Amino acid sequence: MRYHRNNQNQMDPYNGHGSSSNAKSQTVEEVSGASQEPCLPGSQATCVLLVKGTRKRAPLSEMAPAGVSLVVTVLCLLAGAGLAAGDRVYIHPFHLLVYSKSSCEQLEKSNTEMPKDLTFLPVPIQAKTSPVDEEALREELVLVSERLEGEDKMRATKVGMMLNFLGFHMYRMLSESQNAASGTILSPTTLFGTLASFYLGALDPTASRLQAFLGVPGEDQGCTSRLDGHKVLSALQTIQSLLVAQGGASGQSTPLLSTVVGLFTAPGLRLKQPFVRALAPFAPITFPRSLDLSMDPDLAAEKINRFMQAVTGWRMDRPMSGISPDSTLLFNTYVHFQGKLKGLSPLAGLREFWVDNTTSVSVPMLSGTGTFQHWSDPQSNLSMTRVPLGKSACLLLVRPLSTWGLQTVEALTFQHNFPTWVKNLSPRAIRLTMPQLTLRGSYDLQDLLAQAKLPTLLGAEANLGKISDDNVRVGKVLNSILLELQADQEEQPTESAPQPDGPEVLEVTLDHPFLFAIYEQESTALHLLGRVANPLSGV
Repeated sequence: MRYHRNNQNQMDPYNGHGSSSNAKSQTVEEVSGASQEPCLPGSQATCVLLVKGTRKRAPLSEMAPAGVSLVVTVLCLLAGAGLAAGDRVYIHPFHLLVYSKSSCEQLEKSNTEMPKDLTFLPVPIQAKTSPVDEEALREELVLVSERLEGEDKMRATKVGMMLNFLGFHMYRMLSESQNAASGTILSPTTLFGTLASFYLGALDPTASRLQAFLGVPGEDQGCTSRLDGHKVLSALQTIQSLLVAQGGASGQSTPLLSTVVGLFTAPGLRLKQPFVRALAPFAPITFPRSLDLSMDPDLAAEKINRFMQAVTGWRMDRPMSGISPDSTLLFNTYVHFQGKLKGLSPLAGLREFWVDNTTSVSVPMLSGTGTFQHWSDPQSNLSMTRVPLGKSACLLLVRPLSTWGLQTVEALTFQHNFPTWVKNLSPRAIRLTMPQLTLRGSYDLQDLLAQAKLPTLLGAEANLGKISDDNVRVGKVLNSILLELQADQEEQPTESAPQPDGPEVLEVTLDHPFLFAIYEQESTALHLLGRVANPLSGV
């Protein structure tokens, strides 16, 4: 990460590109000889918790209250994933993500020998700033994907499962807070990365509460039961790199993914350099900027919106507003995902999209005929179609078979068995027609945490001593998303595509509200989840 210093002891870590430390985990400790029991949230079963080579049985009622069912579900499925079928060997499900014994010894030594962390004052928001180079960010992620080792991908798979569960949980919160007729978009990867970033900057008891909410209970509170935040953010970088990895179908472009963090502070709040640098794997560009948040919160919000649009070039339909004058830190994450849909080309003119059974809007549509992965479940009244975006990334489209049952389908779809549905997909000759999409959305994690009955997790009493030695009062924690899905084929708009010879072609037309997900296949991580109610209104 590059830093600009001036004579006021200010630092400007803009346009910095960092690489994660690829620390290898310790030797896995194993326990054998026990039988595996099913463990479901809300049941009276017990979970097998493996910590430091021992086996403990913890009643579900004794789990930490924050996100209980989420934590238990993640733990049990990860524990099941670590079960060797042949000799019934158990492996602690989080051994790749917690501190190793040697790391703990080094940390203990560092705490006694190392000087205090260096701090800096963020430059004013009006300071001259270079714009974001999104192509450079894509190239950097491609390079990361080419250097990945087996353990990197294993760690990414664990984190992918955890962020999916948290994403489903928070998507329900977001969806319930909105009108059923409106659109929704949420990024599980960004949400998880934001909370993991706060975990990296937290001390107990806040750190323990964040760890539990992320899905990893710290059973004995010992060092080797604690999440290593650097490993988690490194795993998120792996997931991001797999999304844009090259090597797919010949001639297919790779997706574009940019993640930018804005750390907006009250004047005088000093940030710790190690914390800001540590964000680089998750958000390679971080803008620490200071401005007066208390005198005129609306003006502060306007300045932040203008600043982010100037440095990214992205237009957000729902700019920031409602800043609390008591805030000293705003943590905003901005994500841009752009993908080209293989096999689809634009149709001439505009087509009807039915918002409800009496109202339609005219929108640009894409269409293509070919072999797509598809699955239909009449009993659940839904079908799923997969559209390639790159080597490992794809768009999953879910629609109700009966046209107007989306609310019921949505409740069934975004749950923990969603990745299992993906395995049901099989090749099918399809003529696919769907809207060209440009979706923008924004949500405040503070609101979602309040809905999850955790309003104080990042509240005034949160201990964020690794972010700053000053008293940090966290205000808004925004995730802002820009999603663009376009045709991969450049030929002129066509009225229709020729029908392939062979099996009967299935017509799949998304001209009514539908669900979508951006899915990374190797880590099984969901980068985006959403509902399209009206393609013209974004979200």
